[in-house]
Amino acid sequence: MSTFQIDFSNINRKRIVGIDLGTTNSLVAFMDLTGPQVIPGADGSVLVPSIVSLADDGSFVVGDAARQLLIDRSDRTVYSVKRLMGRGAADVQEETSLFPFRIAEGSEQVIRLALGGRQFTPPEISAQVLRELKQRAEAYLGEEVTQAVITVPAYFNDAQRQATKDAGRIAGLEVLRLVNEPTAASLAYGLDKRNDGVVAVYDLGGGTFDISILRLHEGIFEVLATNGDTHLGGDDIDNRLLAIALEEIASEWGEDISRNGEAVQTVRRAVIEAKERLSFLPLTAIDVDFKGRKYQREMTREIFEQIIKDIVDRTLGPCRQAMRDAGLEPEGIDEVVMVGGSTRIPLVRSAVSTLFRAKPHTELNPDEVVALGAAVQAAILSGDVQDKLLLDVTPLSLGIETMGGVVSKLIHRNSTIPASATEVFTTSVDGQQNVLIHVLQGERELVKDCRSLARFDLKGIDPMPAGMARIEVRFLIDANGILSVSARDLRSGTEQSVEVKPSYGLTDEQVEAMILESYEKAEEDFAARQVREARVEADTILSAVDKARASDAWIDLTDEERSAVDLALNELQMVYHGEDHTLIRNRIENLDGSTRKLAENMMNTAVRAALKGTKI
Repeated sequence: MSTFQIDFSNINRKRIVGIDLGTTNSLVAFMDLTGPQVIPGADGSVLVPSIVSLADDGSFVVGDAARQLLIDRSDRTVYSVKRLMGRGAADVQEETSLFPFRIAEGSEQVIRLALGGRQFTPPEISAQVLRELKQRAEAYLGEEVTQAVITVPAYFNDAQRQATKDAGRIAGLEVLRLVNEPTAASLAYGLDKRNDGVVAVYDLGGGTFDISILRLHEGIFEVLATNGDTHLGGDDIDNRLLAIALEEIASEWGEDISRNGEAVQTVRRAVIEAKERLSFLPLTAIDVDFKGRKYQREMTREIFEQIIKDIVDRTLGPCRQAMRDAGLEPEGIDEVVMVGGSTRIPLVRSAVSTLFRAKPHTELNPDEVVALGAAVQAAILSGDVQDKLLLDVTPLSLGIETMGGVVSKLIHRNSTIPASATEVFTTSVDGQQNVLIHVLQGERELVKDCRSLARFDLKGIDPMPAGMARIEVRFLIDANGILSVSARDLRSGTEQSVEVKPSYGLTDEQVEAMILESYEKAEEDFAARQVREARVEADTILSAVDKARASDAWIDLTDEERSAVDLALNELQMVYHGEDHTLIRNRIENLDGSTRKLAENMMNTAVRAALKGTKI
């Protein structure tokens, strides 16, 4: 008689959701028994407009309800806040000039939005959208949701990524992982099941356009190139159609309604509906009924494509640039994925197909594909999906110690793993036969402020003058987060290596503290690094001058020339221990200038010695 075993391991496991926090719309998804699913709201819609409005009682209105307030309460309603995440006021002057809401006075390093006499940061506004998604997921799943995977654009920098994590924390979510949007889209299509390949992700959303080219190797995605236009999207198509409709209405009705907010929104809704129908019909009409007055215009798909052709063409330039940056021709792209509602337009699909010479993936709903991919990543983290590799990034930079106690970073934080980097270093002492390789982790500029991971000696280097040896140092992090460091003398072939696990013994809080400290001490660290590097340069020239003073070339100088060298030498030594790197470098330049004749004499002496006894 056969028996069966019941697996209780998942009963108490916390549900992890995947969230697409978009510029225009946001979605939340989860993995069920049949695959990733987007969670609908009470009205059945899966899209939550990324719009937040502050009510009179101080509460927040989010989503479709907030969209209705864009007309009447535009000064208290925020949209496209994703553009402001992790950026300073100076970075977003162009964007904010177009927004009805305003930046609070005194916002420089951290933007604050002025709404109804109160101030909010972009992460606080984004948190309201995330909280809405969290509540939607809890209502649908019937359980508390506290953990999430959130997607971000591939081009987001450290500050923008941290701001996204901050928004999650404010919303009561533990953000377990930030996943690049193109990577999530590729996951949704199961492209990670390919062993190797190159994937282009074309993302035409409501307000932004992004193109990303990814290399897939053994289930891990590496971003090869990104490009795009942060002011190009489906909204441009809507605005083009809206302008035509408003112009014709003004002619027919004898009245300009472009300043009537309610009328404009009514016309906008009509042109958007017509645009959407033209994706699957060859002919439709724009129908407007505003307070008993009617406007109708027939439009064919052919006319529609003529109207928007230049907008679609504008997306192709960044695509070509991304391919150039990745060093690829269209034939080198194995898969093309379409993301964003505007990719439903047949002209967009045909333009992308022609450019990349491949039929793009359009099987999944382009509005949902990023959220579905986030749900797949969430399932990987929760252990519900076992046959996929974990996508990861390095939490902190990795490098080695160089002269002056300075850190030379080889792999920077947030690099997608597996990752590798190679750099060539040299010796600092004549005849040096071994080099200490000191492996470090952290964001600070000086060795003393970073975490020591390992030390090993590279022995057996050919003895050569300082600066002549070539030591190749290679860092390699595999898919499991194991760091291998090797050092090789390129002349003799002598090699040594060591393996370490950079994340071992570090909590998330410690990692965040190290990153925060690097931000706080950035200016101080950079100044200290400049002083250390100036002193290393000074050491080199002081050592060279000492050698020259013991040679015949020194004797060949006039008394005046020797005095000038001695003066410049003393001036450099006087400022050497100071903290003004500019002054040290100035004295180095003075010494370099006063020793030019000495250097010429040394060169002539060397040439004479080399030619001695040789007949020409």
